[in-house]
Amino acid sequence: MNWDRVEGNWKQFTGKVKEQWGKLTDDDIAQINGNRDQLEGKLQARYGYAKDQVKEDVDSWLNRHG
Repeated sequence: MNWDRVEGNWKQFTGKVKEQWGKLTDDDIAQINGNRDQLEGKLQARYGYAKDQVKEDVDSWLNRHG
């Protein structure tokens, strides 16, 4: 699946995002609003992951939910 599908249906994916990354708050989810760069930034902030790790995690999550 590509990110455009997630972005266009963000409200439908928020539950799956919260299941995967439970440290994200409802405010984080609202601020992300389907923007992949925002998601990656929030994951870096909440989990302390490196940028490359976050990108891999998001790609992996996309592949599982595609």
